[in-house]
Amino acid sequence: MFQIKPGETVAITADFGTDTAIIDALFMATQNAGGLPIILRIPKAENDSQAGMKDWPSKAITAALCQADVWIEANSVVLLYSDIWETAMKNNKKLRYLIIADSSIESLDRVFTGFDIQKLKKFLVKIISLLKSTHHIRITSQNGTDVTYELNPNYLLDYDDGDFSKPKFGTAPGFVNIVPKIGSMNGTIVFEHLQHAEAFNNLRFIMKNGSISDVQGSKGAEDFKAYLSTFDDENMYKVSHNMLGFNPKINKITGELVEDERIWGGVDFGFGHTSPMDMPPFGQQAKSHFDGVVAKTSIYFDDVQITDNGAVCHSELKALANTLITDN
Repeated sequence: MFQIKPGETVAITADFGTDTAIIDALFMATQNAGGLPIILRIPKAENDSQAGMKDWPSKAITAALCQADVWIEANSVVLLYSDIWETAMKNNKKLRYLIIADSSIESLDRVFTGFDIQKLKKFLVKIISLLKSTHHIRITSQNGTDVTYELNPNYLLDYDDGDFSKPKFGTAPGFVNIVPKIGSMNGTIVFEHLQHAEAFNNLRFIMKNGSISDVQGSKGAEDFKAYLSTFDDENMYKVSHNMLGFNPKINKITGELVEDERIWGGVDFGFGHTSPMDMPPFGQQAKSHFDGVVAKTSIYFDDVQITDNGAVCHSELKALANTLITDN
């Protein structure tokens, strides 16, 4: 994964919601690889991202992360998209960053092991190549999801395949990430897993011109509206990114967000803060960020179908997909 070299500094950030067995294992694995590990354990913030800044020793932790070679974020309430994160990613050009958040050991094993990185890379790169000539995306699901958006060719198309050996903003493997054109998303999203909402309540977002215009559902809709309103930030209602999930080991919703975001044939929608790295030149500044997942989707690039109810059906992708799935 990281291909740690002797003497490289590996910073592991954690809080009091992090499983200590995981950070201890990462510490020992770093030492065994010849690296120099440091655990930075900070208070568990009330909210993720920029909204958590008041709870963290920001100057000290930023200074440390700007000197690290590798940063593994295992915080249960994440620094991702905060000023700490943005500064470290901007100023530390050698940094290899990976977020695992509050994933369990069992989930990490499912997400990070048991597949061929080079085969996954070939598959994801092919999807990126198709996206580069795509103008319009539609995503549907039998759960009632039907949403469309346009692409901006100036925004980053990204993927992760499990290779974190070079400087990058890394997340768990098995996805392609798209930043929709501002103001272009319209339709309905029905979530099987929505962060900060009760599990499996299938809340429904009505999207209008790139923003959440309404949250619907028989249970939990009003609570989620109240959660969003606490930020007093209109950008928290705006879509940030759309991840297409293609981790060959993940085939069902588990309630573990990092894992569910990569479910094969599903999608993740992120809302709120978007980094200038992904949405140049200014990004989308927001106080926090949250995600939701839809499983078993049908995805269309312009009028060409890529997946059908979670199964890859595109002629240029099907053989590669079958190889990955057969291996697992």
